[in-house]
Amino acid sequence: MPATLSQQIQQFYDTSSGLWEQVWGEHMHHGYYGPTGQQAKPRRQAQIDLIEELLAWGQVQQPQQILDVGCGIGGSSLYLAQKYQANVTGITLSPVQADRAQARARDAGLSSQSEFRVADAQQMPFPEASFDLVWSLESGEHMPDKTQFLQECCRVLKPGGILLVATWCHRPTPPALSWSEQRLLDDIYRVYYLPYVISLPGYADIAQTLPLSGLQTADWSTAVAPFWNEVITSALDLQVLIGILKAGLQTLQGALALSFMSRGYRQGLIRYGLLKGTKT
Repeated sequence: MPATLSQQIQQFYDTSSGLWEQVWGEHMHHGYYGPTGQQAKPRRQAQIDLIEELLAWGQVQQPQQILDVGCGIGGSSLYLAQKYQANVTGITLSPVQADRAQARARDAGLSSQSEFRVADAQQMPFPEASFDLVWSLESGEHMPDKTQFLQECCRVLKPGGILLVATWCHRPTPPALSWSEQRLLDDIYRVYYLPYVISLPGYADIAQTLPLSGLQTADWSTAVAPFWNEVITSALDLQVLIGILKAGLQTLQGALALSFMSRGYRQGLIRYGLLKGTKT
């Protein structure tokens, strides 16, 4: 029997997360290189700057109950827990990631403030109105049903709570995606186990149907695009290449596909979209 998409995503992150942490650290997301993408900085600093810029853009104040949807190995979860002295819950499809995130929390002395669980973001195991910040940093692209994903994020938000989403998108349409654009997207979907991505206006249309006020969107493609060239350059190190080969076929495919993302940004096809709303 072929693996389901959820199983494929789980296997991809089970096998690749250790290498990512070893080479690139605990933050499994883009970096921020200034509004025009011209700021030179270490990649890890750029990733931390992305978190801070997102919080500032979202006007996040002092959340005390935070949900990190697609938490990876707990990079942004633990950053938020420490920054706000808040309780943070992270969910991921990968047991390997959840275990590693919990271990990192213990090492950081944050176990009492954090919990990491294996859970489906489209069917979250939480009551309504459980969190005052729902944070989704580059997980929306993995969701087979974008509407159900946002509905669940909204359901678990407390009234007055903030939903803050940053996700991979494709360019707005019309004009319709060309054959070559769709082919590049299909290559990206295949190697990163994505069902599909939508445009940022598509996310905004979904959000309009939810009990959210103060809806805002932003396109930060220019600010984050240099990240992929940074990762490609670091992947050319001999020890990294050996690690990629040892990690297995899925990780190798993901590494070989780094150029797909870089090309997508250069062509204006891949976009980095932000969405914010407040629960009514």
